[in-house]
Amino acid sequence: MNKNPAQSWYIIYFQVPYNCLCVFHICMLKQLSIKNFTIIENLHICFSDGLTILSGETGAGKSIIINAVNLLLGSRASAKLIRTGAETAELEALFKITPESRVFKILEEQGGKPSEELLIRRIISRGDRHRIYINGHFATIQMLSRLTENMTSISGQHAHQGLLKEDFQLMVIDQFGSLISVRSKNSRLFHEIVPLIQKLRKLNNIRDRQAEHINLLEFQKKEIIDASIKPGEDASLEQERIRLKNGEELYKAVYSSIEELYSANGAIVERLVEVKKNLERASEIDPELSSKAKDLNKASFRIEDIAEELRTYLKIIPPDDKRLEEVESRLDILTRLKRKYGGTFESVISHLETIDQELSGIENISGQINDIETKLSELHRELSMLSLDLSSKRSQTAKLLAKKVEKELVSLRMSGTKFKISLQTIPASDNSDPHLVVKGNTINETGIDQASFLIAPNVGEDLKPMASIASGGELSRIVLALKAILAKKGSVETLVFDEVDAGIGGSVAEAVGKKLSKLARYHQIICITHLPQIAKFGDNHFRITKNVSQGRTITSINPLNEKDRIKEIARMLGGMEITKTTLEYAREMLQS
Repeated sequence: MNKNPAQSWYIIYFQVPYNCLCVFHICMLKQLSIKNFTIIENLHICFSDGLTILSGETGAGKSIIINAVNLLLGSRASAKLIRTGAETAELEALFKITPESRVFKILEEQGGKPSEELLIRRIISRGDRHRIYINGHFATIQMLSRLTENMTSISGQHAHQGLLKEDFQLMVIDQFGSLISVRSKNSRLFHEIVPLIQKLRKLNNIRDRQAEHINLLEFQKKEIIDASIKPGEDASLEQERIRLKNGEELYKAVYSSIEELYSANGAIVERLVEVKKNLERASEIDPELSSKAKDLNKASFRIEDIAEELRTYLKIIPPDDKRLEEVESRLDILTRLKRKYGGTFESVISHLETIDQELSGIENISGQINDIETKLSELHRELSMLSLDLSSKRSQTAKLLAKKVEKELVSLRMSGTKFKISLQTIPASDNSDPHLVVKGNTINETGIDQASFLIAPNVGEDLKPMASIASGGELSRIVLALKAILAKKGSVETLVFDEVDAGIGGSVAEAVGKKLSKLARYHQIICITHLPQIAKFGDNHFRITKNVSQGRTITSINPLNEKDRIKEIARMLGGMEITKTTLEYAREMLQS
C-alpha cells in the first residue's frame, strides 16, 4: 500500500491472488475510487478475479463502499452523502469490458469508440447539481442506468426483504427463464393499450351525453363572447369603482388643493409672483438671477395649469350612484368568468379556444371511436396471445427453478427443505376493461400471473408462503441460492454480497463460504462478511478500519498478506483480544 500523507490517499494493488484463478470475464470491476464520501476521505481499491472478502469491525465503513458502487450503477444521489467540510464527493469505477459484452455494444451504438475499459465517474455537489461522466463524456442518469443494467448485482438487506415481495419473486422467475424480453413486450403493449382505453371511455362518455355536452359548450362559448372582454378592463374598472365610492372625499381634497394653489388669498401662485418680482428687481443688480426669475415664472404658469386640470377633475367625480352600479355589475361579470374558467383573462380566452376545438372534434367523434376500437381489438389480440404464452412458460420455468433451489439449498445446509413456486392468475372483476382480460383473467403490465414462493424448511411441515415463516438465516441462504442459479445464466458478471451472513454461523456459514467460492469460478464476487468461516474462502482479502486523525474520522482499507490475514481471521474469531490459540485456529482454518 502506498500512502501520500498530504492527501490521505490509500491505493491498494493485488499482486497475486491466494488461489490463482483463470477466469475469463466479459465485464469486471477493476478499480474503485472514493473521495469525500460520508466518512471516507480518499480511497482507491484495485479488484481482481475470484472471491474478494471485505471485513472489519461494525461501523468501519464497509457498507459505505457498497453504497458508492450503487451510486456508480445509477442509484439516486444526495448532497447528504458529502463528507463534512467538502463541497463535492467524487466516485469513480473502472470496469474491464470486452467486445463481446453488452456494454461494449451499447457504447458502439451511441457512436463512440469503445475501448476495453469503461470508466464511470459521478460528482455529487452540495448544490444538487450532480454530474455523471462515462469514459470522460457527460452523461445522463438514464444513459448510466441503461449501460450498467445487469453489469453488477448487489445483494444486501434490501434483497432479503425484497425476496418476500411477490413482484420480486415473479421477476426472479422471468430472469431464470430468460423471459425478460417477452415480459418487456407485454409491458409495452399494456402501456400502449391503457391510454387508448382511457381515450375511448372519454369519447364514449362524450357521445352518450353529446347533445347535453354540445349545449353546455355552446352556452359557455356565448357567455364568453357576449362578455366582450378587453385586456386590462378589470383593472381599469376596479380603479373607477374605488374613485366612485370615494367621490366625496376626493372632491374635498381636490377643491382644497385648488384653493391653496390658486384661489385663496395668499395662494401659492400669488406668493410665487411676488418672489418672481423681487428676483427681477434683484437681477437688475446681478443678471445671474434673471434665469431664476424666469424659472419661477414658468412654475407659476405650471401651477395655474394644474389648478385648471384639478377644476376639470372636479367635474367628473361628483357622486354617480348609477355609474357605480354599472361598474360593479360589470366587475361581477368579469370576476365570475375568471373564477369559472381558470382565474385570469388569459385562461378564459384559452378555454374559448378549447371549446372551439372540442366542438370541432365532436363532429367526427364516431369516426374516432371506430378507429380506436379497431386498434384496441388488434392490440388486445396480440397482448392476450403474449400473456398466455408468457404464463405457460412461467409455469414450466417455476417447476424447474423450484427443483434447482432445493438442490442449491442442500449444499447450504438446508437439506430436506421443500421449495415450491405457486403461480396464480388474477381473476377479472365486473369493472375490468375487456381489452385487459383474457380467459377471465386480468392482464397487467407483467402479464396475468402472481407468484408466491412457498417453503417448508423442516421435514413434515406444510408448504407456507416464505414471507410468513422464513428466518433471517434462511432468507440469506435462499437469496444466495437464487443468485447462484441466476449467475449461471450469465446475466451478471460481478456479484456483490452484503449481509449474506445474516442469521447464520458455524457449519452453515462454512457452507455459504463454499458456495461463494464455487460461484467465484464463474463470476467476480465481492463479499462483506463478519464470519471467519466465510472469509477463509477468499481469494483476496481486505480489512476496512476506521481511525480518528486530527479530529476527523477516516476510513481506510488495506490488502492482507498471508500473515495479516491470519491475524484478521483470528480477530473475527475472538474479537479484539487475539491469543495464540485463536491465531493457531485461524491458521488451521486457512489451510483447511
